[in-house]
Amino acid sequence: LFRSFQLGFLFVSSRPTYGTPKVLERAGLSMSDIDVFEFHEAFAGQIMANLKAMDSDWFGQTYLGRKSKVGAPPMEKFNLWGGSLSLGHPFGATGCRLVTTVAHRLQREGGQYGLVAACAAGGQGHAMVIEAYPQ
Repeated sequence: LFRSFQLGFLFVSSRPTYGTPKVLERAGLSMSDIDVFEFHEAFAGQIMANLKAMDSDWFGQTYLGRKSKVGAPPMEKFNLWGGSLSLGHPFGATGCRLVTTVAHRLQREGGQYGLVAACAAGGQGHAMVIEAYPQ
């Protein structure tokens, strides 16, 4: 006998939207301080849902307890070398690929801060800020 439980799409897919403002707040940064964004997308609709939620005052107030929206990352800084759908996300190594991509992009593009965010395993969310070491 098998049972299947499905979490709501909103809960599972929007974890980068939850993690991004928290990690920015802890780092004392804002979206405008970030030079490089790398978000893991499990499927195309997932990343679109996150971008829409991040740019929604209603979502920010209703689900994040904020006064306003988080704000969507600028597309000229977002997954520029391709995301998980195009590059792949090897099982157990997606985070490593994201962090390595951010580090290399920061170096090549001369940025200071990068933000990595991902959803995983049916509702977990991960986010981190990476700072380039001054040369």
